[in-house]
Amino acid sequence: MTKLLVPTLLTILLTGCANSSLFSGWGEEQAPRNSQQHSAPKMQVVNVMADPNAPAIDYSQAQQQASANLYGNAPADALYGNGSSTNARMVTKHVGDYVQNMTQDLIANMEYLTDKTPVGVTNFALIDSDLQRTNLLGYQLSESFIHELHKFRIPVIDFKATNYIRVTEHGDYLLTRDFLELTEKAPIEYILTGTLTKHQGGYLVNARILGLKSKAVVATAQMLMPFYVVDALLPSEHSMVDGVKLTQGE
Repeated sequence: MTKLLVPTLLTILLTGCANSSLFSGWGEEQAPRNSQQHSAPKMQVVNVMADPNAPAIDYSQAQQQASANLYGNAPADALYGNGSSTNARMVTKHVGDYVQNMTQDLIANMEYLTDKTPVGVTNFALIDSDLQRTNLLGYQLSESFIHELHKFRIPVIDFKATNYIRVTEHGDYLLTRDFLELTEKAPIEYILTGTLTKHQGGYLVNARILGLKSKAVVATAQMLMPFYVVDALLPSEHSMVDGVKLTQGE
C-alpha cells in the first residue's frame, strides 16, 4: 500500500511543476504583447519659466484688441471714441451728464431769476473765432441746457420754433434756422449762452446767463469736457474739422 502511494505522489508533483512552468511561460509571452498595445504615451515636459530676455507684453493693447474682437470694429470705435484723443477710454458718460452738473452750478449762484422768468438758450461759440462760429458740441450743449433748465422748472423759450408745421417729403418740421421764418419778438428776458475753448484734455465750456436788456451776468458755470466725450458725438456729414463740422453764422 505504501509502495503504491509513493509513485502516485511523485507523478502528481511532476505534473504540477510542468503545468506551473507552462503557465509561467504563457504569461511571459503575453506580457510584452499587452504592454506594447497599451503603453502610456511619453510625457512632454514644457519649461514654463519666463525668458528674462523676452520683450515686455503690452497688456493695455491686448485688452483693447480683445474688446475689439468682442464688440467688432464699429461698436468698439463707438465705445472708445473715434477722434484725435490719445487717451481713448470707455465712454461711460455723455454731454448731458456734464451739462447736468453745470446747470446745478448755474442754479447755485443764480440771481434775479425765478420760475416766472423766461429764458432763451443759444449755441455756444468757439472762443478763438469772431463768436459767429460753432460746432456739433456747441449745438448739443444748447439742446442739453434746454432739457436741464426745464427740469428745474425754469420757463425756456425756444425761439427757433415757427408758427406753423412745414410738411415736406423728407419729414414734418416745426423748428428752423431761417430767421425770416421766425417771429420778430419773443418773450425772453434772460439768455443762457457761452463759449468753447479747445483744451489739451478736451473742451473748456464756459456757460453764463445774462439779462437780454441789461447784459448783466446773473449766473456762471465752467467745466472741462474730455475729448473722449466730445469725440463720441458723430456728425451726420463727413466734412469735419477736429472731429466736428464747423459752421459759420451770418
